[in-house]
Amino acid sequence: MALKLYNTLTREKEEFTPITPEHVGMYVCGPTVYSDVHLGNCRTFISFDIIFRYLIYLGYKVRYVRNITDAGHLEGDRDEGDDKFSKIARLQKIEPMEIVQKYTLGFHHVMQLFNTLPPSIEPTATGHISEQIKMAQQIIANGYAYEVNGTIYFDVEKYNKEKPYGILTNRKLDDLLEGTRELGGQDEKRGRLDFALWIKAKPEHLMQWPSPWGMGFPGWHIECSAMSEKYLGKQFDIHGGGMDLAATHHTNEIAQGQACNHTSPARYWMHTNMLTVNGTRMSKSLGNGFLPEELFSGSHPLLEKAYSPMTTRFFMLQTHYRSTLDFSNEALQASEKGFKRLMDAYESLQKMDEAAFTVGNVDRANSPLTKNIHKLVDELDEFMNDDFNTAKVLANLFELITIINSIKHNDQSAQENVDGEAIKKLKHYFKVYIEDVLGLKSENEVDNTKLEGVMQLLIDIRKEAKSKKDFVTSDKIRNQLTAMGISLKDEKDGGMSWTI
Repeated sequence: MALKLYNTLTREKEEFTPITPEHVGMYVCGPTVYSDVHLGNCRTFISFDIIFRYLIYLGYKVRYVRNITDAGHLEGDRDEGDDKFSKIARLQKIEPMEIVQKYTLGFHHVMQLFNTLPPSIEPTATGHISEQIKMAQQIIANGYAYEVNGTIYFDVEKYNKEKPYGILTNRKLDDLLEGTRELGGQDEKRGRLDFALWIKAKPEHLMQWPSPWGMGFPGWHIECSAMSEKYLGKQFDIHGGGMDLAATHHTNEIAQGQACNHTSPARYWMHTNMLTVNGTRMSKSLGNGFLPEELFSGSHPLLEKAYSPMTTRFFMLQTHYRSTLDFSNEALQASEKGFKRLMDAYESLQKMDEAAFTVGNVDRANSPLTKNIHKLVDELDEFMNDDFNTAKVLANLFELITIINSIKHNDQSAQENVDGEAIKKLKHYFKVYIEDVLGLKSENEVDNTKLEGVMQLLIDIRKEAKSKKDFVTSDKIRNQLTAMGISLKDEKDGGMSWTI
């Protein structure tokens, strides 16, 4: 069965055919790093981590690009108002790039806890200002943008005469215009739907760059267009993000790509669905939006206890990425038990010796139980090829867990009717799917990650103490770690290493 995925652009499942055989170019809109990453973002990045992993499993060479938005994102996603980074920087009396650094590191930390693979390339908006200016210039040259007092606007109505602007969400221009405000007398735009490619900066604006139109900064939408073109070409295979990006951000990306390069930037557009809490949409304003760290610590008032990153990842995989995902204590606690059951069975399976299932006169290879194992395992690829249906994959894995536990608990029928080759195949696919495709790992491994973080913190404190000649604190850290069986060693280059 060939891989099929749901294309938002055509509103149907399509067989996936990459532009270049055996290679896949995939771009996913990354976080805007002015605050902590929220769970809605995490669901999107975990979903595309699964897609990335499965494409690699199929043998594709994948270039996965996920950007960091560190400039140009204004409050309310509009073309006017305060820059989110500058506003926080002024309030805290620090540089905007300190905000960027803090929340980029925090984002990477959360992604590591969720065991997501890093993208192939992670470009930043501020690192690609020249590419954004160049793209804006080309759109102007092609007749689809205009300048007003140093700001460049995309002419939506002119573009729509040649290409349907609302093609991604299947909405006509007249319908879109009905939902926008009337232009005020001082509004610079020619049309209500026009959006900024480049924005003239006020003198007090903290983040601004020189351009052919004066000092300014890029509009939000052109960032992704410029970076995806630079690293994946004028047209690439897959563009992904949350469904909230489809109506405006991704719609504008398509328009920019067509206006600049006369081609749609991506062939397949994929979107993850929203999160709800006890049936209500998750949002800060409703007080039901909790951060990953609040979930891991159990510190949010809506949570009865803490839930680990792997429990949360497992919980997310039980629902198809295009379906609404509802958070509740009951669902998370059920996932906690389910995840433990899965990992316990995986551990038991790894200890089984397939050679033990080849003795006796029973035709094990053709027994109904052996055939069922092969069927359940073979369906794993079928389900993933059907638009990455992780929910059905987990359902099959749990049917296989029942068989594994029957063998483990000395069920005579199971032990006598399972073929050694089936056990070998089961061991292989459990490892591939649990570790490589679904990206799950045991809680013990997660605990090791936490220990590494704690040790790095102690090393940093000890380095600081030594730099201040506070040898009492420095020696105390080393001696107490030694007493606990952890050896801390000073390296010649000034670094420190540790072993247990």
